[in-house]
Amino acid sequence: MTVVMTTPAFAQEAAEASAGDIIVTARRMDERLQDVPISITVYNPEQLAARNIVNSTDLATYTPSLTVNGRYGPDKSSFAIRGFSQDLNTAPSVAVYFAEATAPRLSSNITSGNGAGVGQMMDLQNVQVLKGPQGTLFGRNTTGGAILLVPQKPTDRFEGNVEGTIGNYDQWRVQGVLNVPLSDSIRFRVAVDRNKRDGYIRNRSGVGPSTFNDIDYWAARASLVIDLTPDLENYAIFSWAKSDTNGYMGKYAYCNRGTVAGSDGNIGTALTSRAANCTELDRQTAARYGYYDVANNNQNSFVKNETWQAINTTTWRASDEITVKNIFSYGKAKESYSFNLSGDAFLLPGDTVPRSFVITNPGPDGGQGDQWTLSEELQLQGHTAGDKLVWQVGGYLEHSAPNKQQTQYTAILSNCVNQADVWAFRCSALGNISIAHNNYFYKNYGLYAQATFKLTEQFAITGGIRNTWDRVRVEADNIQVIRNAATGVLTYRCARAAQPAGGATAAVLTNGACGIGRSFQTRSSKPTWLINLDFKPDPDTLLYAKYARGYRGGSVNEANLQFEAWQPEYVDSFELGAKTSFNSGDVRGNLNFAAFLNKFKDQQVSVFIPQCLPLTNANGVPNTGGRATCTAPAPTGINGIQNVGRSELKGVEVDGSLMIGDSWRFDLGYAYLDAKVVQGGGTVTNCNNAAFNCDQASGFAKGTILPFAPKNRVTLTATYTLPLSEEVGKVSFGATFTHTDKQFSNHGNDRAFAQGAIPYNASIAPATDLLNLNFNWNSIAGSGVDLAVFATNVTGEKYWVASSNGLASSGAEWILLGAPRMYGMRVKIHFGS
Repeated sequence: MTVVMTTPAFAQEAAEASAGDIIVTARRMDERLQDVPISITVYNPEQLAARNIVNSTDLATYTPSLTVNGRYGPDKSSFAIRGFSQDLNTAPSVAVYFAEATAPRLSSNITSGNGAGVGQMMDLQNVQVLKGPQGTLFGRNTTGGAILLVPQKPTDRFEGNVEGTIGNYDQWRVQGVLNVPLSDSIRFRVAVDRNKRDGYIRNRSGVGPSTFNDIDYWAARASLVIDLTPDLENYAIFSWAKSDTNGYMGKYAYCNRGTVAGSDGNIGTALTSRAANCTELDRQTAARYGYYDVANNNQNSFVKNETWQAINTTTWRASDEITVKNIFSYGKAKESYSFNLSGDAFLLPGDTVPRSFVITNPGPDGGQGDQWTLSEELQLQGHTAGDKLVWQVGGYLEHSAPNKQQTQYTAILSNCVNQADVWAFRCSALGNISIAHNNYFYKNYGLYAQATFKLTEQFAITGGIRNTWDRVRVEADNIQVIRNAATGVLTYRCARAAQPAGGATAAVLTNGACGIGRSFQTRSSKPTWLINLDFKPDPDTLLYAKYARGYRGGSVNEANLQFEAWQPEYVDSFELGAKTSFNSGDVRGNLNFAAFLNKFKDQQVSVFIPQCLPLTNANGVPNTGGRATCTAPAPTGINGIQNVGRSELKGVEVDGSLMIGDSWRFDLGYAYLDAKVVQGGGTVTNCNNAAFNCDQASGFAKGTILPFAPKNRVTLTATYTLPLSEEVGKVSFGATFTHTDKQFSNHGNDRAFAQGAIPYNASIAPATDLLNLNFNWNSIAGSGVDLAVFATNVTGEKYWVASSNGLASSGAEWILLGAPRMYGMRVKIHFGS
C-alpha cells in the first residue's frame, strides 16, 4: 500500500478505472477527475487506512482547506471549507452526502455535524471533498462546499476481508466485508465495524468516567444491486451506526484575576464564579496536573448517538442519450448527552460538592435530538453524439421533523451530582435548572438545470441554475426553575417569553404556558447559479474560470427573545484553475492549481449580548457594572445568530504528485487563505437597552479574521516502495508531514487579551506540525494477508483545537485538546477473488 498526499493527485494511483484514472461524481455523473473544473481532494481506501482516518476530525487533519469546529468534541464536530464554518443551530456550511443522498438532519441545542458521524469511513470507494459553493447540483445549498462519501458497490465476485487493529490507549477494532453475487443479476454486500479506544483526557476527580475523548461505536451496512433489465438497475443501501462515549472535557487555560476593571469575566454574573475558578485552577496547578489531566464533577458524562438511513437509487438508461435516475432516502438520527459544557469544577463559599457553570442533561423522557429525514431527488441526464452537449435537470424534496419531544435540562451553577437530582430540582439554591423543549421542522425544495456545451474540441462552457425554497419552523417551550436560598421553595418561570397567567408556579411545566406564542418560522426562496469556461489545449491540460453564487438558508434560534430568526447568507465565488498531468518515461505526475475570491454577505454569525444590571440588586446592594437605564434586566444574555457584516475570503490551493520509477512517490498539498471581515457587524438591530447591554454585542468588527481559517496549510508525503518480487509482496514506508498555521476558533477572548486581563488568547488555536509514519506489507509472501503499522503525531506535539468561549460568562476559559501520539498495528485477511 502506498501512502500519498490527500490531494486530487492521488487519482493516478487508484485502481478505479482501467487507465489508472480516478472517477469522481462531483457533477452528479462519472467523470475523470482531471477533466472536472472543480477544486477537489480525493481519498481512496488505501489512503484512508494509511492515515488511520476514522471520523471527520481525522479527515480534516490531512486535507488542505478543510477544518473542523471541534468545540463540542469529535462526536459533534462540524466541517469548514475555505473559512465557511457552521455555528450553533445554523445549517451546515458544508453538506455531507452518502451514496448521493443527503445525510439525516439532527437539530439539538449545540452544533452537530449532520452527517459526518462515526462508522461512515468504513468500506468506501472514495471520499471527495468539493471546495466552494456547490449550489446548482446539490440540495441543501451551502456556502462552503460538499463532502461526498461513496461506498463500495456490490460486485460480481465472491470476495471479502476481515481486519483487526490494536493500538495504544487500549484500542481494538474489528472490521469485516463480505461480497456475494447471488445470481447474474443480483449482487449483495455487507460490512461491519466495531471500534473501541480509551480516551486520552484523564479525569483526576474520581467522579464519573476515568477518561474522555474516547471512541466506542458499532456500525453496519448492507447493500443490494438488482439488474431488473439490462437497462434498469436498482441499488439499495441500509446503514446503521451507534456510538456511546464519555464525551469530551475541556481543560482550564486561565482565569481573569480581576486586575483589569470592567474586562470580560470580571463584571456582571461572571463575578459569581470567577474567583472560584481561579482557586480551582491554582489547585490543579499545585497538584501537578499533566497536560491531559482534568477534573470532572458530572457523574453521568456521556454522548450517545444513533443513526440509520435507507437509500434506494433507481437508474434507467432510457436510450443511448438519456438516463433517468431517482434517489430516495429515509433516515433517523438521535442523540442524548450529558457533559460539562466548559470543563470547570469549583467550590463557592459554603460548598461541599463542586459545581459547574453549565452542565447539559437530556430530559427524563427523551434526549436532545431525535429527528427523521426524508429526501427525494429525480434526475434526468442526457448527452448528444460525441458529447457536444451534456445536460441534466432535476428536482429535489426534503422533509424533516422530530420523532418525539426533544428536551434538554441545563443545570446552571449547579452542584447536582446526578441526573435524577436535576430532574427533581434537588440542586443548590444559587443556581437554576433551565428546561428547553425544542422541536425543529424542515421543508426544502429545489429545481435545477445544468449543461455543458463544447464550443470547439478545446473550449467548453457550462451553465447551471437552481432555485431553492426553504422553510424552517421551531416550536419552543423554555422554562427556568429556581430554588429559594432561605426556604427551598421552587419558583417556575418562562425563561424567555412573557410570564404566563397564574404566576411563576409549577403549572408551567405541564400546561405549555411558556410555549404560547413561541412557535417561529422562516421562509426563503433564492436562486443560485454557475458559469464555467473550460479550455483544454491538450488532453493532459485543463484551464478553467468559474463564477458561482452560493446560498445558505435562514433559520430560527428560538431561545433568544427578540432575536429568534435570522435570514439567508450569500456568497459570490470567483475561481481560476489549472489541472495538468505529465508522463516522461520513469517520471510521472501532475500539478493542479486554483485561485479563488469569495465575497460573503449577510453572514450568519453568533452574537453574544450580555443582560444588563440595575444599579442595585433586590437587597439594595450596588451591582458592579450596573446602570440606571437597566429597568427590565433579562434573566440571561442573548447568544444567538444574527446576519451581520461582509467578508472576503481569498486564497490559492496547489497540489501535485511526482512519481519516479516504481519506488519513489512525492506528494504536495498547499492552501493559502485570507478570510477577513471587510464591513463590520458590531451593532445589532431590535436590541432592548433596558434589558441588555446592547453596546457590548460581540459582532465581528472590520478586519476580524474568520474562525477556522488558518492562513497557511501544507501537507507533504514521501513514500518508498521496496523493489521486491511478487513472491515477497509489496513493502512500502511512508511519512506525512502536515503544517497548519494558528487559527481562531472564536473571538470571545480577544478584548480581555487586548486589555491585558489574561495571559494569552486561547481563542487562537496554535500552529501545529504533525508527523505521521507508517509501514505496509501487502500480500505477505504472495498470500492474501496485509500488515500495517502506523503512528500519528509521532513527535507527541501538544496543542488545542478550540476553546469553550466561556470567559465572559464564567470568568475563566477552557481549551479542547488535540490528540496525542497514537500508534498501532493492523492485519487484514482477504478471501475470495
